[in-house]
Amino acid sequence: MPVLKNISTLYTCIDQGGQGDIHPIQDAAVCWRESVIDWVGPVSQLPDEYRGDVAHDAKGKVVIPGLVDCHTHLVFGGWRPDEFEMRVEGQSYLEIAREGGGILSTVNETRVVSEDALFEKASALLIQIAQLGVTTVECKSGYGLTTEDELKILRVIRRLAEESAVTIIPTFLGAHTIPREFQSDREDYIQLIMDEMIPCVADEKLAVFCDVFVDDTAFSVEEAQRILECGKEYGLRPKLHADQLSSCGGAELAAEVGAISADHLEQVSDQDIRSMADAGVTGVALPFASLYTQQPFLDCRKLVSNGVRVAVATDFNPGSAPSYDLPLAMMLACNLNRLTPTEVLKAATIYAAGAIGIDHLTGSIESGKYADFVVMDTPSVNFWMYHFTSTPKHQVYLKGRKLALKQTKL
Repeated sequence: MPVLKNISTLYTCIDQGGQGDIHPIQDAAVCWRESVIDWVGPVSQLPDEYRGDVAHDAKGKVVIPGLVDCHTHLVFGGWRPDEFEMRVEGQSYLEIAREGGGILSTVNETRVVSEDALFEKASALLIQIAQLGVTTVECKSGYGLTTEDELKILRVIRRLAEESAVTIIPTFLGAHTIPREFQSDREDYIQLIMDEMIPCVADEKLAVFCDVFVDDTAFSVEEAQRILECGKEYGLRPKLHADQLSSCGGAELAAEVGAISADHLEQVSDQDIRSMADAGVTGVALPFASLYTQQPFLDCRKLVSNGVRVAVATDFNPGSAPSYDLPLAMMLACNLNRLTPTEVLKAATIYAAGAIGIDHLTGSIESGKYADFVVMDTPSVNFWMYHFTSTPKHQVYLKGRKLALKQTKL
């Protein structure tokens, strides 16, 4: 049984205490059997049964849980670099969308790409993501907006889950926006989602969650509630893109329908924050989306002080958040969303795992969970976020297997 020793500080990030409680163990060791952690604690208390096992040397470095990116749009066709320049020159996200860019531009690109080509692209990206220390990724559909193309994306996500050691959680996002062919028949598209897409997704067991983009420019609260309730009838738990561009009641709806998370929240009201806290809805901060669209950043202090658990994710997508670098998003969340380094580590581990319903499997370093952890060449979490570097020296253990940083296949 492998044992990782010579750990200066092991941040377990167990689900106890508040946002900033990451439960460190000094001079620690971790033992695992195949893909699952068997024992964690101070090396002085290492049971005799593990002392002769294969030893891995952390060389006096820090160890954290494998990071969890709980909000991505990993599978898509094409890219949108021209929109980046347009935003820098002063055009808004909504102006670009009205001129034919935005989500619908990626929909056009994705529809014409084969399932195999989408898989190859996403698989290559996933390798780079894992090498950053991310061991769990949530992946949404939403760039197909036909039954056939939404199923195509979700089948790619299922294949990624089957062929990769990274834990993949699939989410159906047919309600990402109204496709062009339904611009004058909005209700018909909503009925298509409920009458055809959701039943097909459920029948093939292609998703765990049903997500809706709730905003003045996307789906109304009333429309979203119908879609999410339909999803619940088919066993898909609700998630929401909420209150990103306007305060329209998305977070309140998340509380009403029992959503596991409400993501974005840049324009969330104080009352809706309290509703989220009462309902136990996790708030997911997405700093890249605010950065790239030049929108105000969510003040996470308001959520934390009102008892809302906060997760941090990348929102990786080809338009409004074209970076999959979760550690960079964590650093931005410290500087711009007002989380402390210890709070942001919990936000990208156990709380992020909770936002996608797998905190019983991963997100912390404790017995019975996946042996997902990262050996960090830093003296502390505070120093890691403060002295951020784009080329960190670390080692990633993915379900107990050490990942080579030049690896080309997971």
